[in-house]
Amino acid sequence: MEDFDCAVIGAGVVGLAVARALALQGREVIVLEAEGAIGTGTSSRNSEVIHAGIYYPQGSLKATLCVQGREMLYAYAQARGVPHRRCGKFIVATAPGQVAQLEAIIAKARANGVDDLVMLTRDEARAIEPQLDCLAAVHSPSTGIVDSHALMLAYQGDLEHAGGVLALRSGVSHAQCGPQGIVLTALDGTVLRCASVVNAAGLGAPGLARRFEGLPASAVPADFFAKGSYFTLAGRAPFGRLIYPVPEAAGLGVHLTLDLGGQAKFGPDVQWVDAPDDLVVDPARGEAFYAEVRRYWPGLADGALIPGYAGIRPKISGPGESARDFMIEGPEAHGVAGLVNLFGIESPGLTSSLAIGQHVAQLLATC
Repeated sequence: MEDFDCAVIGAGVVGLAVARALALQGREVIVLEAEGAIGTGTSSRNSEVIHAGIYYPQGSLKATLCVQGREMLYAYAQARGVPHRRCGKFIVATAPGQVAQLEAIIAKARANGVDDLVMLTRDEARAIEPQLDCLAAVHSPSTGIVDSHALMLAYQGDLEHAGGVLALRSGVSHAQCGPQGIVLTALDGTVLRCASVVNAAGLGAPGLARRFEGLPASAVPADFFAKGSYFTLAGRAPFGRLIYPVPEAAGLGVHLTLDLGGQAKFGPDVQWVDAPDDLVVDPARGEAFYAEVRRYWPGLADGALIPGYAGIRPKISGPGESARDFMIEGPEAHGVAGLVNLFGIESPGLTSSLAIGQHVAQLLATC
């Protein structure tokens, strides 16, 4: 058995950000990743959007960490040469009842410290985006896009420069929590005893936590998997900004996002599935996309949507339930010294990653 100071389980964008923050504090850090590369899960199957922090309940971790993380991320990407663009987005009302919802969105954003939103009339919005059809829109100039893989490589570089270690193909089987530390057993039989452990396993975090002997079962939420499919647009992007409909209950609707090369994609939709490995895009789902997209872009041509990719949101609330906040729980929450569990780190997890890293490092400052 080998002794280690800190182990972070999961090398997605959040796990790497946490490991980086710990290593920069001078901690001895190892990142244990089950796959053969970093960021192969949710971190590489999302919209790569830098969110402004608009939609989340006031005082929630999602609101607080998104607003903090957004500014940290822009500054970090600028300093480190990570490709990104502050392109802005429109949130659009396409039915009369949604105009009032836009006003409510602005009020919620202000409560979260996002004070740069601007309400636009139909004519003002169309003057900026001529192909857009809406009754009104909210402009969010702080929304942007980022190359998530380049961001993760930068986090990994910082981690390793600070003395941290990344161990690929090193999935964790189970753990034992005791007064002498947390003993991790890897799938290959390797055993590590750690003073601190961060469970940043994303979609697998609740399942892994259930295999931590000594962690109360009541400290682990149920897990649900919300699949989101994306369809790419054949041809030139019709907009220079991201276009979002008024939010839905389980997500932000079928929105248009851009990548740094200018390619447009639509999605994600919401499809509740039983397993996190259901990643095949069903071409038939594209039929519903046409109707959703044409509410704000009637110029979408038949046959222009091509199946792209799918991702899974790591939900801790199920169908018909209100979305839950991030669960970032340290020893004060569950009673296990040195352990931090990260559950339900869905959007805006990428935007919040540096702030989450800072937050977790603070939770473990005395461990």
